[in-house]
Amino acid sequence: MATTRRSLLVLLVVAVLATTAAAAVGDAPFVVACKKVALSRPGPGVKRLVITLGLYNQGAATAYDVSLNDGSWPREAFEIVSGSTSKIVEKLDPGATASHNFVLETKVQGRFQGSPAIIKYRVLTNDALQEAYSTPIFPLDILAETPPQRKFESRLVGKYGSLVSVVSFVGMFVYLVTSLSKSSAAKGSKEALNRYLTAI
Repeated sequence: MATTRRSLLVLLVVAVLATTAAAAVGDAPFVVACKKVALSRPGPGVKRLVITLGLYNQGAATAYDVSLNDGSWPREAFEIVSGSTSKIVEKLDPGATASHNFVLETKVQGRFQGSPAIIKYRVLTNDALQEAYSTPIFPLDILAETPPQRKFESRLVGKYGSLVSVVSFVGMFVYLVTSLSKSSAAKGSKEALNRYLTAI
């Protein structure tokens, strides 16, 4: 299952790179979109998501009437706090960037996989709307419970980890010094015994 996802991701990256190279050669706009999600927890039982959609015209011509729509957030699970899930940019010149942010809030616990945002734009030489998709987001664990034992262990390691390391180093040093002195004392007494026996 994991190898299938990895191979699909590799194929997606190769397809995007091939399309990018083909668009760079032509004399047309090529809009690339990146979707990012930042999570925060403003209070207990509430999760806030800040979604940022970045646009970049990688082509050689201007894209007109660029519309951005990210309608993958179900209304029964997510509430819009600020902004909107869609935006229209009048034009996007070659090499120009634009971004759009909106904030969602949820009180529903579960796993969510959002789909890519849809970008549509117009080219002067063609009446048909061109369509592009943003990068997908990784699955989100909304209000996932973390086991308290794991928090406790990480807190202990963070608090006492350096102390345990220092005590371990000192203990190893003392052990090495005492074991070396015992072995040299045993070697010295063995030599004295040999000298005594040869003298007799």
